[in-house]
Amino acid sequence: MTPRLLVVDDDPHALDLLQRLLSPLGEVHQASNAREAKAALEAGPRFDLVMTDMAMPDAGDGLVVLQASRAASPDTPVIVVTAYGNIEGALDTIQQGAFDYLSKPFDVDAIIRVARRALEQKRLVDENRTLKQQVKPASLVGRSAALLEVFKQVARAAQSEVPVLITGETGTGKEMVARSLHQRSPRAQGPFVPVDCGAIAESLMESELFGHARGAFTGAAGARRGLFEEASGGTLFLDEVGDIGPKIQAQLLRALQEGEIRRVGESSPVKVDVRVVAATNRDLNELTKEGRFREDLLYRLDVVRLHLPPLRERKEDIPALVEHFASQYARGGARPVVTAEAFARLTAYDWPGNVRQLENVVARALALNATGILTPGDFPEPIGDAQARPHAAGLAEDLPSLDELSRRYARQVLQQAQGNKSEAARLLGVDRKTLYRLLGDES
Repeated sequence: MTPRLLVVDDDPHALDLLQRLLSPLGEVHQASNAREAKAALEAGPRFDLVMTDMAMPDAGDGLVVLQASRAASPDTPVIVVTAYGNIEGALDTIQQGAFDYLSKPFDVDAIIRVARRALEQKRLVDENRTLKQQVKPASLVGRSAALLEVFKQVARAAQSEVPVLITGETGTGKEMVARSLHQRSPRAQGPFVPVDCGAIAESLMESELFGHARGAFTGAAGARRGLFEEASGGTLFLDEVGDIGPKIQAQLLRALQEGEIRRVGESSPVKVDVRVVAATNRDLNELTKEGRFREDLLYRLDVVRLHLPPLRERKEDIPALVEHFASQYARGGARPVVTAEAFARLTAYDWPGNVRQLENVVARALALNATGILTPGDFPEPIGDAQARPHAAGLAEDLPSLDELSRRYARQVLQQAQGNKSEAARLLGVDRKTLYRLLGDES
């Protein structure tokens, strides 16, 4: 669907310029004052982006437009355009929910860049809302006693506003725990903003987290909100928080203590309403002893601690995880078959990459296997060669042959294709002759 944009300015030349610049991004509507803008916002359908001048002498200013937009559609980003002499007014609108502000005279590149970013955020918000309506909330998969304890802790901590620190090896599912906390919290309707602290250069981290003013540094052509502000009303997930440097640690501590941040290049603080959930695969207590992590910051982050044990310590979760990932990556919607021997090999392996590695192995196996039946040969070494445990829990003693499993799967796909053998062959990724062989029908 083509995005709908509303530009508001009492200067007709500015309106024409914005119309030309923004037309490639969507359907642009104009309003010459706040009264016209308010009428357009109330009339519907909703806009995907509003860009308004701050100072409009007649019928209200940009703040009126901002309030009208938030009343009509709280998720629609509003960009405020202001002259250099009215920066303080623009900052007031940021604190009241504006997405960003731009200064006059116009920087053409900055207008397009900020508008694209705002539209992308709106698209993600709409997509997230649609997904919430279509799928169940993210949840951890497993039945081990260790994971059950994590379930209980998540349920208890979700209703609190205090920071949570999630510990565990890489790939154990720390972000999934953070998402579960968010989805079960009073902030569930707000944004969940993940930040991979280990993937952002130290020189860029301050701007990424706290935002910056126009001209704050070389290349800062326009103002930008940071991820703290993006997460306002929701949850900010700081993954691998042990990787951040001392300067950002001090600023993060202030944000947690005061509930406010300062953009790079600005002196005025901005209030933020964010719950912080952090995660690490490192020993923060040890880093504190070494002087590499602030002790006072650790106390602020580690109010509630949740620990995810590695997969090798909860192998009883592997069958449920395999079934979950097999269904997720199945071809054509048909449920894959995992043989008992394959389950045994997967359970015997120690999984140094934990749940993430297991997911990748199952996804790879299904991508390369046209039959939908997973055997030990579908897994790379050394997983496929792992010593199988005798009498693996939950596995039947009287097992069907591989040919029988193939036949059952082919019939299941054929049934799904409503008896259309050409369609069934396409879903299986085989030719019709191979399909006949799988069905046991050589005619």
